[in-house]
Formats: sequence, C-alpha cells, structure tokens
Amino acid sequence: MKIAPLFVVGSFALGFTPALPAADDGWISLFDGHSLAGWKGAEHPGSFRVEDGTIACGGPRGHLFYVGADGKAEFENFELSIDVLTKPGTNSGVYCNAQWADAGWPTQAGFEVQVNNTQQEFDVGHDGKYVGYVENKLTGSLYGVRNVYKSIVRDDEWFHMDVIVRRPRVQIRVNGVLVVDYIEPQLPLPDGVHLNLLGRGTFALQAHDEKSMAFYKNIRVRRLPAGEDASVVRPRLDAAGAQRLALGKDNFPLVDLHTHLKGGLTLQQVLKLGRDTGMGAGIATNGGQDFPNKTDADAIAYLDSLEGAPVFRALQAEGREWIGMFSKETRARFDYIFSDSMTWTNRAGKRLRLWIPAEAEIGPDPQAFMDELVAKTVQIISEEPIDIYVNPTFLPDSIAARYDELWTDERMRKIIDAAVAHRVAIEINARYKLPSEHFLRLAKAAGAQFTIGTNNTSPADYGDWSYPFEMIQKLGLTWRDMWVPCHKPSRAQRALANLAR
Repeated sequence: MKIAPLFVVGSFALGFTPALPAADDGWISLFDGHSLAGWKGAEHPGSFRVEDGTIACGGPRGHLFYVGADGKAEFENFELSIDVLTKPGTNSGVYCNAQWADAGWPTQAGFEVQVNNTQQEFDVGHDGKYVGYVENKLTGSLYGVRNVYKSIVRDDEWFHMDVIVRRPRVQIRVNGVLVVDYIEPQLPLPDGVHLNLLGRGTFALQAHDEKSMAFYKNIRVRRLPAGEDASVVRPRLDAAGAQRLALGKDNFPLVDLHTHLKGGLTLQQVLKLGRDTGMGAGIATNGGQDFPNKTDADAIAYLDSLEGAPVFRALQAEGREWIGMFSKETRARFDYIFSDSMTWTNRAGKRLRLWIPAEAEIGPDPQAFMDELVAKTVQIISEEPIDIYVNPTFLPDSIAARYDELWTDERMRKIIDAAVAHRVAIEINARYKLPSEHFLRLAKAAGAQFTIGTNNTSPADYGDWSYPFEMIQKLGLTWRDMWVPCHKPSRAQRALANLAR
C-alpha cells in the first residue's frame, strides 16, 4: 500500500510450483536465514526481526533496506526471487530500485511490488482523505501503475514472487503466473505526467502497520547486464493511457467487470491486453434458459476453468428463470452476479428479448411499455441476488432514438433508488454507451456506485473503454464511487450466510 503512490511501473501456468534458483549462475542470497546482516531498518527498526528462518515484518510503519556488507548495495537490472507468507488482513510490499528514506513511504525513486491479499478498510492520516480507505492494489501489483485487482494467492500459505527488471521493462510473476508486464513509455513524457523512472537503487521490505504481519525468506537476486534493453520498444503514452495511469495511481479500480470469452476472444488475449493497458477483468459466463450454463455442474466447471487466473469470476444471470437453475451455494461461489432487464415476460405473457428486434414487442403505447420496463427493472434489482445492474437503460431499436424523452427523471430515479437501497452497482457500459450522462449524474447524487463493463461479443468490440472514461472524467468519479468485487461478501454470499444463521 502506500498512500503516496509512486510510479511504478504471458504465459499462464496454473498450479506452477517454482523451484528455488540455484546458488550458482550468478544468484546471490540477500538473507542468511538467521540474522539481519546486510539489512538496515528505517523509521521503526523494531518492526523487523528474524523468526524461524524468515524476516518477520510487523508493527509500526517502517522499511528494511538491503544495504549489503559495505552499506552501499545498488542494483539496476536484475532478477529477484522471494518467498512470502501473509497473515489475514496484511498489507506489505517489496520495494525495488529504492533509495534510502529515514521515514515515510520510499516513493522518491523506484517502485513497489505490492503484497496484500485481504486487507480490509482502514484509516490513514487525519485529513479525512484516507478515512475508510480500501486498497485497490493487491498482491503482485506494480503499485499505482499496473494494479492487480484479484489476488491469486492466499494468506497463511507460502507463495513465490519473481521480479525481473530489464530497463525499460518490469515483469512480475506470482507463483509462476505473469501478472505484470510493464514497459515504460517513450520519453519525454507528456505534460502533466509524472512517473518515477527505472534507475539504480536497492530493495526494501515493508512493515505497513500494527495489524499487518508478513514473512519473507529465500530472498535471492541475480544481476543482469546494465543499460537499456534495445530490443524492447517503448510504447507511446496517449491521452487514454495517461488518464489510466493517473486513475490507477489514485486507487481507481481499472477493471472491466463485463467481459465475455466469446466470438474468439481468449483468456490469454484478455490477460495480455490487461498487462498492456492496466485494465483488469471480470470474466462472465452466461447462465439461464437458452444458454449453455443451466446447472450447478455447468457453473462449477466454469469456475474451475478460471481457478488461479488473476481475474474475477462472474455469472451473467439471463432471463428471470435463472434463480431456479442454480443453488444458493453455487451462486455464492461466484465473485459476483449481474443481470440486466433485457429479458423478461410482459403482462401479456410474451417473453421479450429486447436486443432482438423481432422479439422486442413494445406494443402500441411506448409509455406503457416504459412503465412496465421500469417496474420489471426495479423488481429484478430488488428481488434477485445480483451485484451489478448492467446494460443499464437499454431500449429496443424501435424506440432507442427516443431515449431522452422516454427515460424521464421519475423513471430514472425509481431504478436508481432501488439500486442504492439494495447496494447494486450500476454499470457504465462501453459497448452501448449507456446509461446517459444525465442518468449517471442523478445516480451519483443519490450515492450509487458504479462499475465499468463492455458486454463484448468478440475481440473486435473489446478494449475500447472510451465512453466509461469520458463519463468518469465528466462526473469526477473517484475510487469511492466504484464497486469492486471481493472486498466484501457478494449479495449471494450474504444471502447464504443469513440462511446459515
């Protein structure tokens, strides 16, 4: 964590158990297993001690710097190998290319590799800005620049991290899974963009607070040739990239929670685009009548297929029949569930699918249709165990041009009030460019939370998040306005917990 974040900067191997690097081939150990020789603590040195062959980090904020035998240790390009264990609620980190700091977060140079699986809301500072702070940067994040939103490792279990720096590139692997592959942008940087750039420095371990406890061992490093790797092409930082960097630095969750692996889009492509852009993903399977996922067994097979991937796992609940198709226990295994009001049965008993013109029967009176649509949407939000209302305010093609007329403030507020009352986030949809700016302003004023989502059909319509980011900028949304899975139990998980009482 570190509230004053610094710049910081595909292979997907499930179940990978890395072997420790050999003692030869240039690898050197930074920790002898029984003393802090070569290390020096800053601010609160007592927060660091050797315990059972590990460096134990816990207590008031402090940083333990590797200074070497001569007190002048310095690294430029390197491979770092380290084993980590955290206790529940821990926040810690491994700084690289860092400069000594007597106190505070070492943010003046280098970068931090985040260590945080489960820390909950906490307070930092006394100005109100960081009261109730929730860290949207989890284990493996290149803090503030390439953030990981779902940890793929657990507390109370040893895991392995590898950090490779070959200027201008940083790669981070957690248990062998590549979670960060960041390349510094072309220089000079655009006006207004401020980043730490890779240079020379050392390593530091973090004791974050009295409630955090992390352990490190098998800390080894191998120097790589100095200078910049000429084979790596620095990307140009455009306006969209600069906006994402600024938001990521300010703890804003850059994650598309409405991603589908369909039309040829693969998990590998989603992960690669995420590493390139900083956008995380929630991968959703469609479950319901007329969809492949109809049973608990179908849903569990899907969940298992993404086990260990650095993505959220979601169910898109299709139609209104889905509730009877999946057990409460299976629903609670998803990180979140979302739905829309594009499929429902009207008063005449006709099943509507609003995105299909031939089935979007609105009848002779559009106003009456709208009243029924709003009532059905409020019912879905109020009664179904969903966490996000997606494709919000979608209208059939036959009346879409009348959006501003038909979506009156009264109708909008009914849906917004239901969402706020039931803690259901409202998606800012990239594909349909919905809901309108006016709707979003009303929702923000009412205290609603939001998510970013695409609802893509193929690779061709995935990766353009211009509308959500336009709305984020226009409305001045911050991380506090956004909903992120797994920080707290989902609606289905809360319902299951209540049932068990």
